[in-house]
Amino acid sequence: MSRVSTLLRVALAVVLLWALVVAAAWLLQRRLIYFPDRSTPPAAARVIPGARDVTLRTTDGLRLTAWLVEPPPGTAGRRLAVLLAPGNAGNRLARVPLATALAGRGLTVLLVDYRGYGGNPGSPSEEGLARDIEAARTYLVEQAGIPVERLLYYGESLGAAVVTALAAKHPPAGLILRSPFTDLPAAGRRHYPFLPVRLLARDRFPVAEEIARVAAPTLIVYGTADSIVPPQQSLEVAGRAAGPVRVVAVHGADHNDASLLNGAQLIDAIAELAGPLSG
Repeated sequence: MSRVSTLLRVALAVVLLWALVVAAAWLLQRRLIYFPDRSTPPAAARVIPGARDVTLRTTDGLRLTAWLVEPPPGTAGRRLAVLLAPGNAGNRLARVPLATALAGRGLTVLLVDYRGYGGNPGSPSEEGLARDIEAARTYLVEQAGIPVERLLYYGESLGAAVVTALAAKHPPAGLILRSPFTDLPAAGRRHYPFLPVRLLARDRFPVAEEIARVAAPTLIVYGTADSIVPPQQSLEVAGRAAGPVRVVAVHGADHNDASLLNGAQLIDAIAELAGPLSG
């Protein structure tokens, strides 16, 4: 009888501990999703010659800072702009090599920081990031004067989810997704297999569902050794796209490798997508 009682107490303790872990995950889940560098970057021109600081205004009243990076002098401009949505960590300083590489191919780049990132006010969430990226598109179209038929969306990891949702609402000339997941709970299950991630998730980012409504030419780039987003998820996103898709596998690349930030294979693929649109 005492052994049964001991086993029961152990079982109850395990259940209680698991319940506490689940409750903590529910309350703190956004700290497990978003890893912002909240420090304010220096003026754009101090980092990228010729770049400009710009202000984005969201529909819920936030003023967000971003950088507009234009092709350097002597570079033939393609008369195309790239709206660049970053992943879930750092701030725009980490994406300088990417913005510089794209500008060097004649593309104008709007390098965005979400709310709570890069000195911006607010706290990140799925709804908040959707407002932020829409504010970025509004800036490019209404203030920078970029025609909608010359606007590309680029999303990195979590940013791929952000721009896919934007593309379903406001179709771009082309969509570039780097290391996309099918949805956030699917990606989360890989890292927290002991939690009911899909049941707990407040932010879902349903990329595979949204891309089925996107007819724009789409480029999907992923690393075959990605330890953060399973490569099969990126391939599944490609298979769900409504429009023409090109898939580029960067062999041996992990999620945060330089080859997936500004590697030649990535930049060449983006330039090829932009080519037919820049005439």
